[in-house]
Amino acid sequence: MNREKRYIVFLIFVLYLAILLKYTVFRVGWNSGSFFSGRFNFELMSSYQLLISHKAWSRVIYLFGGNIIGFIPFGIYIRGVCKWKIITVTFVGFLFSVFIELMQFVLGTGITETDDLILNTAGVFLGACISKMSGK
Repeated sequence: MNREKRYIVFLIFVLYLAILLKYTVFRVGWNSGSFFSGRFNFELMSSYQLLISHKAWSRVIYLFGGNIIGFIPFGIYIRGVCKWKIITVTFVGFLFSVFIELMQFVLGTGITETDDLILNTAGVFLGACISKMSGK
């Protein structure tokens, strides 16, 4: 890929990251009074169980699918640019997801959940696999 195309792809990736952070960390207004007011949920899939019990199927699909699909581009880009092994890309994606979850807690803009870490990491893994299969 020539230099100009790499630059355009990089700019698209930066735009993707900005959108991802908007929807994951900065989706709710925050102020200095909300610092460290986020919550933790370490009970695996409890949020989904609650939504299922209320028959909120569209919300389950939106959250479950969004947590996976939203991170596929991360895996594709990092694997494609860095040429790292899938496990390395997946680990970097996991660390990025940890960063997002911790920022939600620190800024008080979301619930830090193990489900999100697992599903986001699965999305990165799928993206890395797609990148590898495409030969990029």
